[in-house]
Amino acid sequence: MKALVVSTLSPDLSGTALLDLPEPTAEPGKVLIRVKASALNYPDLLMTRGEYQLKPPLPFSPGMEIAGEVIAGDGFEPGQAVVAGTRLGGFAEIVSVDAAAVRHKPAHLSFGQAAGVGAAYLTAYVALVRLAKVEAGESVLIHGATGGVGLAAVDLATSLGARVIATSRSPEKLAVLMAEYGVEAGLPAPGFRERVKELTGGGADVIYDPVGGDVFDESVRSIAFGGRLCVVGFTSGRIATVSTNMPLIKGFSVIGVRAGEYGRQFPDKGRENQDAIWSLAEQGKVRPRVHAEYALADWRSAFEAMQRSDMVGKIVLIP
Repeated sequence: MKALVVSTLSPDLSGTALLDLPEPTAEPGKVLIRVKASALNYPDLLMTRGEYQLKPPLPFSPGMEIAGEVIAGDGFEPGQAVVAGTRLGGFAEIVSVDAAAVRHKPAHLSFGQAAGVGAAYLTAYVALVRLAKVEAGESVLIHGATGGVGLAAVDLATSLGARVIATSRSPEKLAVLMAEYGVEAGLPAPGFRERVKELTGGGADVIYDPVGGDVFDESVRSIAFGGRLCVVGFTSGRIATVSTNMPLIKGFSVIGVRAGEYGRQFPDKGRENQDAIWSLAEQGKVRPRVHAEYALADWRSAFEAMQRSDMVGKIVLIP
């Protein structure tokens, strides 16, 4: 079978290639899945460089989440459409996954849409529901709002009844969010501070930041007293810092968000989180958006699009 393999860490994907590997076999407690779609996430790109907190030994196959059809496995019938979190190994034609990580695909979602729910919506759910405890009517400022993780937060915050303000470097991409997801305002980033204060009467109640750098710096000055600033990532490339007098004076909290680790530290809550996001997807209360699908053989174009932040929603690889 074909699988994407990182043999050498490199800044330019030169250590990554599509290789022929032996097919996995059915094992007790596992489900063998023929992959129909694999979602690309920013950590997948970072792992090819060794810049993500998870640093698997070389060689490894990236790919955190997939959707496909069961070949064989405990608790499932051949041909059933399923989704699964893989953490690693999802960019392949066939994967073997722990049965506990597999669930039935919502019927109304395509394989591409379903593949992109797990990581992005889990991150949004842990940040906004578990940690920030967003309430209806609160203002939520979401940075990097047109990427996979950002758009999931936009979608979830809207479903929670929050007032959503989205930022992006692209006015055209923000227009998509305004039209499709009911965003109250789309603002440039950086350069959003004064407009956020005008819209919220002083500052955002919750800020969701997967960008970091200058955007984080400006967020510190755009948050309401008693607000919650969720640190989700650093796609800008710079890890920002905050002087402790700022959260003291403004009474706000800085909250680190690692959704997967949250579930590993608190397994019962982790299962509840997974059930919650898939229940929302099953009921149509969230609407995952696929920006583009690439053939697995064209994986490099997909990774380069991720690096350029070209997307509104998820980028998906199709074996």
